Amino acid sequence: MTTISRAELERQLRQDRLSQLYLLIGPETYLRRQAAIAIANCALRDTLLREFNDSSFSLSSGAQQAVAAAEQLPMISPRRVVRITDFAKLRETDEAVLIDYVSRPVQSSVVVFSAPDLDKRKKLTKALLEQCVVVDFPPLKDGEAKDWAKQRLRELSLSADERTLSEFINLVGNDVQTLSSELEKMAAAAGETKQLTPELIDSLIARSREHTNFELGDHLLARNRRRALETLHRLLEFGAEPLMLLGVIAGNYHRLAIAKEILKLGSREEVFRAVSMPFFKRDHYIESLRKFDAASIARGIQLIAAADLAVKTSRGTPRLQLEMLVCELTM
Repeated sequence: MTTISRAELERQLRQDRLSQLYLLIGPETYLRRQAAIAIANCALRDTLLREFNDSSFSLSSGAQQAVAAAEQLPMISPRRVVRITDFAKLRETDEAVLIDYVSRPVQSSVVVFSAPDLDKRKKLTKALLEQCVVVDFPPLKDGEAKDWAKQRLRELSLSADERTLSEFINLVGNDVQTLSSELEKMAAAAGETKQLTPELIDSLIARSREHTNFELGDHLLARNRRRALETLHRLLEFGAEPLMLLGVIAGNYHRLAIAKEILKLGSREEVFRAVSMPFFKRDHYIESLRKFDAASIARGIQLIAAADLAVKTSRGTPRLQLEMLVCELTM
């Protein structure tokens, strides 16, 4: 098994170093999708008939068609690209078909498997991890999300100071798909000013924050179980990945622990130097912070860690584990 970082994958593609089998795995869906596109672009750079050599398959329709495409010779091209998704919908009877292919891949095909997570108990997972170049796509940390947002701001010809950008990240969250959509919305609204401002953020995002990850943290802090569950269900319906949402909840508790310790020793101004928070939410955050003691924060972190392990080891569905976690955190 060869595991590389996103940055290493980008370097290899710039150097035209391609592998026959890739496994893109992790909850960061947007970046996984972009990586699959980048691999295909590299493999088919000089191909005139790309539409005949670039195929995508969902395993909900079975594995036979995907493998048949991968085994087919490319048309007037040195390579063919096959992208395969939806492992959760794979029938057990099709596992052997994929295992057989990855054990003897066709030289002229580049096959890209993509999934938010895989059941590590399955033979197919073991085969993929052994035979593929594995690229991990975990949720972005705050600093990584800010770096990505800065790059996207440049592409959109939009400017923002550090404080405003931090406020934007805290309000929107670290999911890149959401960041991209919201930044495009900001660019359209900024018009000729080309400036991301706190006022613009408040006018466009604060009104719709009931649909953001940030609201889930609000309800958990308030121990409002009904609203927290409603928000969780809405986020899942909008396509949010369970592991990403676990990361959001974990991030909230991590910041809560830091803020609680700072508040014991310093002032609220020092709290918000360490924990970025929109101005309109600061008073409420301090009120919530004072209701938590160190023991309840530690208990919350332990519950989040247990839920994370349960999801990754397939103990129940991810949705059920998240629902149980929200219920426990709002007791």
